[in-house]
Amino acid sequence: MIRIHEKTLKDLEFSTVLAQVSEHSITALGKDSVLAMLPYEDEANLRLELEYVNEYLSSFDNDNRIPNHGFEAISKELKLLKIENTYLEVPSFQKIVSMSLTVNSILKFLEKFKEYYPKLAHYSSNIEVTKSIIEQVDSVVDRFGDIKDDASPLLLELRQSINKLRGKINSSFSSALNTYHSLDYLDDIRESVVENKRVLAVKAMYRKKVKGAIMGGSKTGSIVYIEPETTLQYSRELNNLQYEEKEEVIKILKDLTNFIRLFLPLLRTYQEFLTRIDVISSKAKYAKSMNAILPEISEKRDMYLRDAYHPLLYLTNKEKGEKTFPQTIGLNENSRIIVISGPNAGGKSITLKTVGLLQVMLQSGMLIPVHERSKVCLFNRILSDIGDNQSIENHLSTYSYRLKQMNYFLRKVNNKTLFLIDEFGTGSDPELGGALAETFLEVFYERNAFGIITTHYSNLKLLANELPHMQNANMLFDEKSLEPLYKLVIGQAGSSFTFEVAQKNGIPYSLINKSKKKIERGKVRFDATIAKLQKERSKLERTERSLKENEKKKLTEAEKLEETNTKIQKKLESFQELYDSNQRLIYLGQKVNDLSEKYFINKKKRELMAELFRLVQIENSKRKKTSAKKRQAEKNKEQQIKQEAEKKVEVIRKKKKAAKKKVAEVEKPKPILKVGDRVRMHDGRAVGSIDSIEKGKANVNYGMFTTNVSLDLLELVEAVKK
Repeated sequence: MIRIHEKTLKDLEFSTVLAQVSEHSITALGKDSVLAMLPYEDEANLRLELEYVNEYLSSFDNDNRIPNHGFEAISKELKLLKIENTYLEVPSFQKIVSMSLTVNSILKFLEKFKEYYPKLAHYSSNIEVTKSIIEQVDSVVDRFGDIKDDASPLLLELRQSINKLRGKINSSFSSALNTYHSLDYLDDIRESVVENKRVLAVKAMYRKKVKGAIMGGSKTGSIVYIEPETTLQYSRELNNLQYEEKEEVIKILKDLTNFIRLFLPLLRTYQEFLTRIDVISSKAKYAKSMNAILPEISEKRDMYLRDAYHPLLYLTNKEKGEKTFPQTIGLNENSRIIVISGPNAGGKSITLKTVGLLQVMLQSGMLIPVHERSKVCLFNRILSDIGDNQSIENHLSTYSYRLKQMNYFLRKVNNKTLFLIDEFGTGSDPELGGALAETFLEVFYERNAFGIITTHYSNLKLLANELPHMQNANMLFDEKSLEPLYKLVIGQAGSSFTFEVAQKNGIPYSLINKSKKKIERGKVRFDATIAKLQKERSKLERTERSLKENEKKKLTEAEKLEETNTKIQKKLESFQELYDSNQRLIYLGQKVNDLSEKYFINKKKRELMAELFRLVQIENSKRKKTSAKKRQAEKNKEQQIKQEAEKKVEVIRKKKKAAKKKVAEVEKPKPILKVGDRVRMHDGRAVGSIDSIEKGKANVNYGMFTTNVSLDLLELVEAVKK
């Protein structure tokens, strides 16, 4: 059973949150339900509510938005339906039809998109979808809100008679109007309407000459309004028919009411369902306004709020365009109690209230503004002692009231409790009050309770430092300007900066120095040490930030250098290739020059051609080796880039090599070349015939010239015909 004290809700300004949530409600009943909302007592229902709100919130970010749930309350109608022999008016039936249509549309939508909204679909699956109410009301009431003529046979007959009678009234009145107008008995306006009846506007002097009932006269008395005698008779008949029509309409409405009365439980369920949907919708809209989420709910006692915002402060600052500072704080088995210290106006109380309010909101089925990696747990009881606790009504001082609160805490605190105490121990003698506060804190610690307190007392800071499952924390201050940084730091107590703040606010240094001498030297040294540690922490944080920035710059510069190095390497490689190419061309040029000079001397054409072909063959073989090296280099690069696929590639290569070996084994034996065979050189196009073969070489005749070539360099094109 989860119970949260009323005072805790008041301390944490929970009612203000509810007022903000209610602004998003679109129905009166929904708004009232939100304002009356309290934390859930049952954990299972709480978890379901959180799921409902989270699913509704998700509908804002997709194309399948949940249909509108607006409705007019039918509370009065439900009360009347409980009373026998009562009947509803047409507007009441219209509200019931409208509600039925709304509920049906939502139920059908949730059934259709139950994959998107499984929890809401399951919640609505037990509610009946029916068209009977809508069809029955539509058979009686038209879209203008009038009872249909064919609602009953008698009503149809009566209305037909009424219409005929109205025709007779109009014709008889027109006849009398024409008759008396021709006699000049009527005023210029001729006719008027009195008590919803057409009357003749007769000149006062002729009133006795016109037969009928006098219905009134003008203010001046010059005109008398008379209903003609013939029309008067029809009007009486019309009144009788209209009375019967009214009675028949009441009878029809009673029959319709009796039919609707059968659906009384369903209509009550409909209204409760739409009210609940409005509450869920209001919570979801409120969550969207401050980017709230549903964090992980831990089964263990483990709470970690990362980048947590105080909802009221966040929304207020958002309207003003000001920044709100989030806080990160955690409680678990190894750190059950946190003691926050530091100067006033540094954000201690706001941090305390942030944790408390977010916990209460969560346990009321609301999403909270924290980072998505936050974690929460549920508490059976949340106790608080925050703000001005002086009780004028009970004539209690602040300290007396606080002692009563501590007595209540001592009775209720256990291992499933979260307690929040602001300015713990104040209100009495610092030493005596501090000692008592220390004893209370030890009791809470021994009971394994979770809690956060704020204090200026040194003994409580020391206690937090001594106990293994209790931690100090402080709100950071700028050591130079003494302006708050609104950042919570866990693990170290905070100085109150008493004398520093006094000096900043213009208190003479002589008075501050005199004050220092009046207190114990140890206390000053302790506070000074804490202040020094805080300054050191601030410096370390600045250094850490600076180092991180430098590291980022160095990484960027290293990347640029690496990129430049790669470009230079590529240029060097291209220059080397160009140099090698030029050297090769110079060598070829020298060779060709030597051959031409040799030919110039000996005039041996065949020798020249053979040497040229040999030179070409050597260069081609070099080209093959170069291209093979390039291909190997490319393969090496691919292997480096695709390390993950290396094994598969290796398997494929092995298969290819095995296939090549098989092909090589299957290759035909090299043919024996003979005189007269038509041949060509490997990788050559020119075809010639063998004139003679001597010592493994063949004289090949190409027509224009002949050349002496090794048989190994030739391939058969066409064998000589025998």
